[in-house]
Amino acid sequence: MTALIHPTALIDSNAQLHPSVSVGAYSIVGPHVTIGADTIVGPHCVIDGHTLIGQGNHFYRFCSVGGMPQDKKYAGEPTRLEIGDRNMVREYVTINTGTVQDVGVTRLGSDNWVMAYVHVAHDCQVGSHTILANGVQMGGHVYIGDWAIVGGLAAVHQFGKIGAHSMTGGQSALHMDIPPYVMGSGNPCVPVGINVEGLKRRGFSAESISALRDAYKLIYRRGLSLSEACIEIRTRQQKEPEVAAALQPLLDFVESSARGIIRP
Repeated sequence: MTALIHPTALIDSNAQLHPSVSVGAYSIVGPHVTIGADTIVGPHCVIDGHTLIGQGNHFYRFCSVGGMPQDKKYAGEPTRLEIGDRNMVREYVTINTGTVQDVGVTRLGSDNWVMAYVHVAHDCQVGSHTILANGVQMGGHVYIGDWAIVGGLAAVHQFGKIGAHSMTGGQSALHMDIPPYVMGSGNPCVPVGINVEGLKRRGFSAESISALRDAYKLIYRRGLSLSEACIEIRTRQQKEPEVAAALQPLLDFVESSARGIIRP
């Protein structure tokens, strides 16, 4: 036991903690947990399951990380949870391991801000630089892309997808997928525009933002079918190669959406 481990914490002898890890009072770390350098585990946290955690994370008080999936089909298989670096995980957040019915691993990337009472269910794949505001609830198998912002108390249906750089309003109910760059809000969630301010902050050029706004109009405002809109967007890509890279994630997402995208 080191000075960084509170004497009331219970650390299994098989857990692998970097010497710089700090564990607060009354926290529990299970036998199959690996925690990287400079990570802080606050008081009254439970980290168990087959869980791999990177460097510089901060698990605030009362987190439950690596618990078994809330899935009746789960039969004790050694499924996993992988968490990257520099994440802030606040009070009462729950993050569960995966299931063998999917990839078997739940993932949370790096540099995410996960606020109080968020639930990250089994097999969810959360990217990096996201913000999950207070009370966001995710069903199993949800995908959230990099830099996405999900507002407080929003609920995401199982297998739902939230695209990169999108923004979802508080208390939204996401039954369909929200494409990259798009802002959505409501119950059911409907599109309300492009996340222009967020794209500006992240260095998108004025030309790329303009192209994305036009693509949004093709998908949502011109009365076109999705296939017709995608053809028009690809035509613009060919004519303006300087914006092709920004448009590609939107095209890929719309064309591959299994649930369908949010509609007005």
